[in-house]
This record gives sequence, structure tokens and C-alpha cells, in this order.
Amino acid sequence: MTQFVKPPKSLLRYVGRAIADYKMIRDGDRLLLGLSGGKDSLSLLHILHHFQRHAPIKFDLGVITIDPMIDGFDPSGLKDYVPSLDLPYFFQSQPIMEEAKQNLKGDSFCAYCSRMKRGIMYTTARKENYNVLVLAQHLDDLAESFLMSAFFNGKLHTMKAHYLNDAGDLRIIRPLVYIRERQTHSFAQDANLPVVPDSCPACFTMPTQREQMKQLLLGQEKNHKHLYKTLLNTMRPLMDDDAVLKGDN
Repeated sequence: MTQFVKPPKSLLRYVGRAIADYKMIRDGDRLLLGLSGGKDSLSLLHILHHFQRHAPIKFDLGVITIDPMIDGFDPSGLKDYVPSLDLPYFFQSQPIMEEAKQNLKGDSFCAYCSRMKRGIMYTTARKENYNVLVLAQHLDDLAESFLMSAFFNGKLHTMKAHYLNDAGDLRIIRPLVYIRERQTHSFAQDANLPVVPDSCPACFTMPTQREQMKQLLLGQEKNHKHLYKTLLNTMRPLMDDDAVLKGDN
């Protein structure tokens, strides 16, 4: 059986703080982690397992991978890895690229793929009695989304740390919202985690708005070392969802 790897204290500290700040995990919750095979979701898998063993609250943890059946992306190696960690594992395959060619109308492939994957995760969570869906977006992702929304949509918006879905039956949490991408990269590399290369190769075939924002932020950070700390403070009011912070859903 594969052994879990203990994450660095810095990762545990910041993820623990995010979980507490946004009341992400409650006693008795059943968490379903979306595992793409990238460095972020693999790192989060090991972080959540550590908290499952050592946190004062008790929760269950399951894992789901969705294979969009895109040339150049093969997450099948996870079929051996995750079960060897003795966790419930749901591997779903769907030809999302081919479906997009038939159904895509005025939307980007990335948005279409994300929407389809989210639907599969919701369906699986309901079927298997999980009440919390866990996603692995980090602080870099939130900052990029914030700039994309401001630049191209004229809105102050970013991903929420913890929110209730439209149907009101699932909570969605992002425990990595205080974590930088370079931190998950370093942990995945040091721990030799089985990262799936090019977790979304279709998105690397052409420059995207997100990639442009990433490069803009990296350039600015060279001159302003506290840039992401400042951006986090700016985004905090946008990351809340009063429905889950005040309610008992």
C-alpha cells in the first residue's frame, strides 16, 4: 500500500487557517476531492488526509477523477495510485472534447469543459452521499480570475473560498486559497507525487487570458514582493458567501 506523505508545516498552517476562516469542514462532513492529477490537487489530497488523521473534527474523504478523453492527457495511472491509499475512488471518463465540437456555442472550450466536469462531480457526490465538493484552486488562480474579471468583464469578482451550489444541496470549498502555486509545485516535486503531465493540454495549444494574467502578475511580483498578500486583502470581501458562513447548510 502506498504511504501518504506529510506535507510541509507551511502548507498545513495556511490550509488550516483557510479552513478555519471560512468554516470549510464541519464535523461529520463527507468530502469528495476533485483530483485532476496535477500538482495542486495531489498536494491537497495529502493535506486533507493529514487533517483527517489529526484534526479534532471528523470527516470522510473520497476522491474523483474525470478523464475528458483528450489526446495528450492520460490520468489512468491514478487508478492504481489512489486506491492504494485506501480511499474511495471514482474514475469517470467522458469524451468532453468531442462533445464540445458538437455543442460549443459562443463559449470557450475551457469554460465548457469546466462546466461538464462540475456536473459529473455534482452527480457523483449526490449518488455517493458526499455533501462537500473540494476543489484545488490556489491564490494564484484567484488573483488571475480577479484580474480577468476586472479587465474583460468590468466586474469585481473572483472564486469563492466556500459557497453553496445553486441547488442548495452541496457545499464547495477551496482549501488552497491562501497557498501559492510555487508551494504546491515544490511539495509535489519533493514528495515525488505522480503528477499527470499537462493536466489540460487543450488549454496549452493557444495563449489564454488566464496565461496572460499569470505572466502579468509574475512580472509585477518581481518589483512588488508583497503583491499577492495585497491582492488577497483586496479579494477577501469577494471570497465570502454569507449563505454558508451564517447558515448551517
